[in-house]
Amino acid sequence: MTATLSRVGDFLNRRSDFPSLKRTHNGLPLAYLDGPAGTQVPQAVIDTVSRYYTTSNANTHGFFVTTRETDEIIHDTRQAMADFLGADGPRTISFGANMTSLAFALSHAFARVFQPGDEVLVTQLDHEANRGPWLGLRRHGVVVREVRLKVDGTLDYDDFAGKITEKTRLVAMGYSANAMGTVNDVPLVRRLTHQAGAWLLVDAVHYAPHFPLSVRELGVDFLLCSAYKFYGPHVGILYSREGLLDRLPTDCLRTQDQPAPCRIETGTLNHAALAGTRAAVDYIAGLGTGASRRERVVEAMTRLAAGEHALAATLYAGLVDIPGVTVIGPSFAGRHRAPTVSFVLDGRDPVDVCRFLAERAICAWDGHFYAIRPMEVLGLLERGGVTRLGISLYNTAEEIQRVLTAVGELAAG
Repeated sequence: MTATLSRVGDFLNRRSDFPSLKRTHNGLPLAYLDGPAGTQVPQAVIDTVSRYYTTSNANTHGFFVTTRETDEIIHDTRQAMADFLGADGPRTISFGANMTSLAFALSHAFARVFQPGDEVLVTQLDHEANRGPWLGLRRHGVVVREVRLKVDGTLDYDDFAGKITEKTRLVAMGYSANAMGTVNDVPLVRRLTHQAGAWLLVDAVHYAPHFPLSVRELGVDFLLCSAYKFYGPHVGILYSREGLLDRLPTDCLRTQDQPAPCRIETGTLNHAALAGTRAAVDYIAGLGTGASRRERVVEAMTRLAAGEHALAATLYAGLVDIPGVTVIGPSFAGRHRAPTVSFVLDGRDPVDVCRFLAERAICAWDGHFYAIRPMEVLGLLERGGVTRLGISLYNTAEEIQRVLTAVGELAAG
């Protein structure tokens, strides 16, 4: 096992970019395996946020220098996110406090255009932020159905195909499951929604930090993600297909800029956090090569995906070998899978496992992580959910070995 871990290694060796990694606990360096709930932030992003407050803190749409700089930051961040997502341009990118707020804002608009009897399809695998806003449409007479989750942690695509009908107006699904790392077949579902004439909305919060994305190639209508999951501040991001947001009756004051992308952005945005979001995209682009920022992002994310997959596959295999451990979700063998590993340990509640790991300076999460529906379906909710570990670009082979050693000790009693 040690030889395998040493071959995986620290694939980008960029730990020095993250000041928080210097922190220790109980005499050990903290191992941040809590990335699925939010990654650590590189110094370049921290400096950018600080610089905004130091030099350019102003509201928008004025004529003096700092307000004009804020306008430029917002536009440049839209362009940076368009490059990150492979979108057509800045008009397709909107911002909000978080992904959940943007999803609810969309649901309010959908409620004004959907008719009683129209159908919306969600899945049993999703985070509640990609279920709750759409389930609320039932109050307006919309029929909301859900696609079954199989025991192996994957969606039932036969059930998917059978539940998309000529009445389906919207399909809302995740690209990758935050609870167990399953990557869903979005291209297949896109074909199904095209045949039915339905919109496809994708929650990419757990996918965007780990893989290159092209909304243009996927052909999705809406896509949501969060900058704090890919080394940035707390900002929610909405991609809307060109021209689509302009057709929706969003919650929008008459004093707000009416065209997309602003028409769903209520109130004043967090300008410093937007500057940090642009810096996070530029940081990722700086890990790659290419003539354009888009090319550099794709190359960097492709490398990140390979390195993170190797570390996560090693973690998965090591946990499977520990007596009493059951790993939840599909294996890594030959799979396109997010680097997230969740497990349960016989005789131990997940909270007890996380307390044990925390004393050994290992950051891990217990519970359902707001993916409460899959935990219900798989019978895990009543036992406290699972223990979840996630790989980010700064994690190392040595940290994986520390986790396996600690879990092995706990399992042995």
